[in-house]
Amino acid sequence: MVSPIQSTRFRSFTFCVSSIALALTLAACGGGGGGSGSSGSSSSGSGSTEAAATTYTQQDATRLADQATMGPTPALVQQIMSTGPAWIDKQIATPPTGYPTMTALNPQTNYCPNPALPGQDPQCYRDLYTAFPIQRAFFQNALNGQDQLRQRVALAYQQIFVVSTVTIGPAYAMGLYQQMLLNDAFVNFRQILNDVTLSPVMGAYLNMANNNKANSSGTVSPNENYAREVMQLFSIGPNMLNADGSIVTDSYGQPVPSYSQDTIEGFASTFTGWTYPTYPGATPPQYGNNYNQYFAGQMVPYDINHDMTAKTLLLGKTLPAGQSSVLDLKEGLDNIFNHPNVGPFIGKQLIQFLVTSNPSPGYVSRITAVFNNNGKGVRGDMGAVVKAILTDPEARGDSVSNPNFGRLKEPALYVASTLRALNATSDGEYALNESANLGMNLFSSETVFGFYHPADVVPGTNLLGPQFVLTGVSTNVNQLNYLNQLIYSQNGVQPDTSLPGAIGTQIDLFSYAALAPNPSAMVALFNTNLLHGTLPAAEASAIIAAVNAVPATGPDWQIARAQAAAYLILASPRYQIVR
Repeated sequence: MVSPIQSTRFRSFTFCVSSIALALTLAACGGGGGGSGSSGSSSSGSGSTEAAATTYTQQDATRLADQATMGPTPALVQQIMSTGPAWIDKQIATPPTGYPTMTALNPQTNYCPNPALPGQDPQCYRDLYTAFPIQRAFFQNALNGQDQLRQRVALAYQQIFVVSTVTIGPAYAMGLYQQMLLNDAFVNFRQILNDVTLSPVMGAYLNMANNNKANSSGTVSPNENYAREVMQLFSIGPNMLNADGSIVTDSYGQPVPSYSQDTIEGFASTFTGWTYPTYPGATPPQYGNNYNQYFAGQMVPYDINHDMTAKTLLLGKTLPAGQSSVLDLKEGLDNIFNHPNVGPFIGKQLIQFLVTSNPSPGYVSRITAVFNNNGKGVRGDMGAVVKAILTDPEARGDSVSNPNFGRLKEPALYVASTLRALNATSDGEYALNESANLGMNLFSSETVFGFYHPADVVPGTNLLGPQFVLTGVSTNVNQLNYLNQLIYSQNGVQPDTSLPGAIGTQIDLFSYAALAPNPSAMVALFNTNLLHGTLPAAEASAIIAAVNAVPATGPDWQIARAQAAAYLILASPRYQIVR
């Protein structure tokens, strides 16, 4: 699918357009994984105590919206400018938009008999036993929800505390888990650890549900999956870390492990004895091991299946013999939570998800300090951590001096932000399909590592750029096709007739089309709204020339010119990289 711009005007356009070239044009286009550079108003990133701004310029407000929401809109930027830094506090206090309330299915009931039978819903399986309704709701919330910061943080948590439709089927189960991440966006990290650990969705995904103590014959031993991943991916990482996120090494220059196989086995035994909650009205299993996967509520303990022996945990901690499932779990999670790695390990990842792929050591150290103490003696206050990340001197300012500062938008964020940038209305289905076409089928990663790993680098460089693993020839062509269909479909993307209440997806370019007689003014408005004023003069001139090449004739020439400018800017690396 080739747009009119590509076929008739694109050859004369010298700006970096296709994300196929992203990894090769980082410096030229000013994007990609970060570095130790800072924004225009910040220090060198060595622990500046510069006073926080009391107001935001339009440029900085747009940058903050790029970092802290599902995509800037003119109304949102004005709101940030009028509210100032208190906007972050207001967002933290804003209740979650929420996912649809769905009936918790009885695992012993077939809710979708043969769809070919008369009177049966042919979409029953899609709507009840896949993540489809929850994926749609994600994008509807992204477009319309007032809890933008909460949604953006929850998107980061999705990539840290991973569960997947590869294992989890029912829509209500995935909805409950994603709602939990939204609800927990700004709570204490210790609470997040507890909620993730006791979620029956996580219990099914990483085998903590029905994880039993060893038997005397040696044919059963505690499952190590959750014990390993709660340390490796959810809290401390595999190696000891300094406060700035750097790896601690031994006298031979080798990384010092943060845990051993003995530690994994200790936590595997600590987490024994938990099973799925019982469906309302059903009889609880006498001896635990509920094999009916019911996902509403938290998992429940059965001490009869719990390992009562002593257990070796992190940093020399030993749980005494004879403790219950509940007490062992509490003390085990306390042990993880108080490990010194949690602040730099989780803090650095959140910086990467929100602001820049390669934060400076000073940036990470400052966030670690806030994790360790929010200023009131509280450890693990994630609201304080998120606020510190967004208000840090390296994050704020009208522009960025380091050409390597920033992060590539992952597909779900790119799709959501383009829709918001174009004032779209949508039922979410088109967005979820396009995100999947770009390599991110929401909630459906193939492994517990998610769609990308925070240590992944931009190909051909030493810069961290995790989201670049999702780019390639096919996905980048799909990206251009997505923009072509979104921007050039005459009546928008039509609704799916199998979806009750579907409205499809439509964009609104009229505010830009009104400036069609003055392409310079039109491109300037796109520059302000979408690029926070960073478009260099030479690139602006190239876009203006492409817009001018659209003849000012016919009934729709104004919209055609707005389409031309929108396509070229949204396809460019300068838009795709949050800076």
